Amino acid sequence: MDIFLVRHGEAAASWEESPDPGLSELGFQQAELAAALLEREIAEETQLWSSPLRRAIETASPLAKIIRQAVREHEAFREIPAPVPLAQRQTWLRKFMQQQWHEQGEDLLAWRTAALKQLLMLRQPAVVFTHFLVINAIVGQLLDSDKTLCFWPANGSITRLRYHGKRLELIMLGEEITTRVN
Repeated sequence: MDIFLVRHGEAAASWEESPDPGLSELGFQQAELAAALLEREIAEETQLWSSPLRRAIETASPLAKIIRQAVREHEAFREIPAPVPLAQRQTWLRKFMQQQWHEQGEDLLAWRTAALKQLLMLRQPAVVFTHFLVINAIVGQLLDSDKTLCFWPANGSITRLRYHGKRLELIMLGEEITTRVN
């Protein structure tokens, strides 16, 4: 079965400005585009899952309306927990993205593992609306990479996985960007 990981649309505020911003005008457009693309790809029994953060939930909304499906929220798909105050998150994030997973503490390793475990518990095709580093954590595990940053998924990008009963396979990375993460 297929599982699609969708990075939320562009946020209305940066990571150090707001703990839970909604989408910008462009972010809403990206959510609409992702919904239109996914509508053609997903199976009828596909479930919708989301991080509990506003930008992910708002990105899920257009597809939920199209297929008349509720969006289930799960903490495992929440953005990485930064161990610093809001004003220092951007600096921490830049440093983190240059590191390896073996350099991280137990709390971040547990966060990384939880996202993959939750995907492995799915029993129906799914679309998961989530975040830049969640997607990187999952892709890194599937590629057996120690890098915290494997690729740069664009806002609204769709990464495709296939679940084979006991393991996940990376089918296609989503569209990438080269600009900064907000």
